[in-house]
Amino acid sequence: MDQHSQDPITALSADDFAGQRSGSRDSLLLVAQFRVADNPQVEQVRVRNLSSGGLMAEYAGPVTRDTPVEIEVRGVGWVSGRIAWAAEGRVGVAFDHGIDPLLARKPVGTAARKPPLTRPIVARR
Repeated sequence: MDQHSQDPITALSADDFAGQRSGSRDSLLLVAQFRVADNPQVEQVRVRNLSSGGLMAEYAGPVTRDTPVEIEVRGVGWVSGRIAWAAEGRVGVAFDHGIDPLLARKPVGTAARKPPLTRPIVARR
């Protein structure tokens, strides 16, 4: 096999794409639901960083650049985008519309909040 016939996208590491980003990225670790367009199968991925314009996730499935995808970001919901790059079991997703990445950091759950601690009122005699 000719060593120069490699796919240039898969021959690069995820770090090679760092200079192509715009906006700040927030490093985190979230589990998210992910699906490739035209495929009803939903897979679980780990999101490694997130910004208003996109994310990086661990995804080892075969996917090519510009493939439409959807990902369910915690606190935001389903977000559509396209594969910006794929390398070494990770993908970069550029969102079709910007999101507020801080929403993914907010606590989730339906548990009622406890009232603040207070001292009981004691009547003096």
